[in-house]
Amino acid sequence: MKSISENGYNYLSVGSGQPILILHGLMGGLSNFDGVFKYFPKQGYQVIAPELPIYNSSLLNTNVKFFAKFVYKFIKFKNLKDVIILGNSLGGHVGLIFSKLYPKLIKGLVLTGSSGLYENSMGDSYPKREDYNYIKERTEAVFFDPKIATKEIVDEVYKTVNDRKKLIKILAMAKSAIRHNMSNDLPKILAETAIIWGENDSVTPPEVADEFKKLLPNSQLFWIENCGHAPMMEHPEKFNSVMNNWLKEKKL
Repeated sequence: MKSISENGYNYLSVGSGQPILILHGLMGGLSNFDGVFKYFPKQGYQVIAPELPIYNSSLLNTNVKFFAKFVYKFIKFKNLKDVIILGNSLGGHVGLIFSKLYPKLIKGLVLTGSSGLYENSMGDSYPKREDYNYIKERTEAVFFDPKIATKEIVDEVYKTVNDRKKLIKILAMAKSAIRHNMSNDLPKILAETAIIWGENDSVTPPEVADEFKKLLPNSQLFWIENCGHAPMMEHPEKFNSVMNNWLKEKKL
């Protein structure tokens, strides 16, 4: 699976058919969705994932609404129709804003560990960002099973938060997500929505999923046991099965 660079977009694309558009989180790369990339093309879907311009956009444009418009431009560029959006963490938030702004372009929405209502962050300033063990502990805490946070993942987080330019963008994006609370918008988002949540999510705790279920009119909530903030990483087979069954049930 290699990254495609085209017209200013970097993205991955596997398979053909109805598009599942992946929107990644603030600190999570496209590799977090390896299980989705392997499974859904076999079910007749095209899985396509643009890299969100977290580090490439101007500070003024480092906000969730700009990213939703970025996704709109990407979908138009690729001429995608009847899109199913799958968003984790910040990506779920961007997907929700997209669904509000461009309801006719979306066929279904899958949220997992989504921001938009509430989330715990690692703190406003990463006070101990030069302390590798601190970053390791905080990265492990994202998952139910700390072993999911491999040395490779921890090294990448450590490198990112110790890059001053990247850190400024991360903090700006996190603040934008907190400011852009969607409580009042969710009842107007009518897309069929699957909320797939880890029972042990400490970043967006279980009550956040319950609130999404209450506020989104056409939503169903599915729990994954022994699972933290990234179900598609910790339990890829279970996640894929839940999502695929929901897509079939909704005829999406």
